[in-house]
Amino acid sequence: MTGIEKVVLKNAIVHKVGNPTRGEEIKLSANTLTLNDVIVQQLLLKYFLGSINENDLYYFTHPDDVKLNEVYNYIAAIFAKPEDLTTQSHKIAQFLYSKSTHVKVKEGELCVVYLEDVPFENNYVPAIGLFKSENKETFLKVLQHGQSFELVQEDGINVNKPDKACLVFKNAASDGYKLCVIDHTNKQQDAQYWVKDFLQVLPLADSYHHTDKYLSLCKQFVTNEYTGKFDVTKSDQLEMLNRSMDYFKTHDQFNLQEFTGEVIHHPEVVDSFIEYKKNFETSRNYQIEDQFDIHLSAVKKQQKLFKSILKL
Repeated sequence: MTGIEKVVLKNAIVHKVGNPTRGEEIKLSANTLTLNDVIVQQLLLKYFLGSINENDLYYFTHPDDVKLNEVYNYIAAIFAKPEDLTTQSHKIAQFLYSKSTHVKVKEGELCVVYLEDVPFENNYVPAIGLFKSENKETFLKVLQHGQSFELVQEDGINVNKPDKACLVFKNAASDGYKLCVIDHTNKQQDAQYWVKDFLQVLPLADSYHHTDKYLSLCKQFVTNEYTGKFDVTKSDQLEMLNRSMDYFKTHDQFNLQEFTGEVIHHPEVVDSFIEYKKNFETSRNYQIEDQFDIHLSAVKKQQKLFKSILKL
C-alpha cells in the first residue's frame, strides 16, 4: 500500500492463538499495546500495511445474510465503538481459535488494530486490521558485558510481511465491507482456514479480479490441460503462454471471442478451454465475465508468475 505517511495507529492488541487439536491454548491479553515509541509505531505500520495490495479487494459473505458472518459483526462493532476494541478482539481471537483445528494450522500471535486516515479510493478512512504471525525468524543480537561482547540467538517477527492479514476499510458496510486479504502460508487447499473458515470472504467481482483470475486460468490451462490433452510440444506451450500475456498487455478490454481467436486458434482447443473455464469458476466460486476492462496492476502481478514458467 502506498501513501501511508498520514496513517494513524490509534490502538492495537495482541493475543496468542494456538491449535486446539494439538492441545495448544488461547491466551488473551487484558490490555492494549502502549504505543508511545515513534519508531515502533513506524515499524508496526510497515508490518501492517507494507504488503497490502489495495487493488486486490474482497468482501465478507454468508450463505444467508452477511450480518450472520461472525468476523463481519465483530468488525462492525469496533467501527461503531472503537473503544470496545479489547472486548471485540477477544471474540475475534476466540472465533479464530475455534477455526484453527486443521493439523497444518500453526500457533501464532494475532494482532487486532484500529487505524485512522488510511488511503482508500481517493479518500482517507478508518480501517481495522487483523494480522497473524505464524513463522518466526532467527536473529543474532549483540550484547555488551563490560569490555566484551557476545552474540545470542533470538526469534522474532519479520516486519516486512505478515503471514496472514485482513485489512477492512470503513466502506460499503451493507455489502460486506471492502477489504484486503493476505495469506502467505498454508497454501494447501485443506489448510486455507484463514480465508474460507475464519473470514468467509470472496473476491470482489471487479476488473482487477477478472484480469487476475483469467490470467491464472490461462496459465493453468496451458500447463495442465493443453499439454496433457493435445499433442503439443514445449514450444507450442510457451507460444500460447506468450500470446496470452501479450493479449492482456496490448488490449484495454477483454473479449472472450476475440481472445480465443487471437490466442487459442484451434476450435477443439477453444472448446476445451471453455470447459476448463467452467470448472475453474466452479472450484473457486467466482464467475469471470466474458467482457471486462483489463487492469494493468493485475497484469503486472501475473507477468512475474508467467516469467517463472517460461524460464522452466
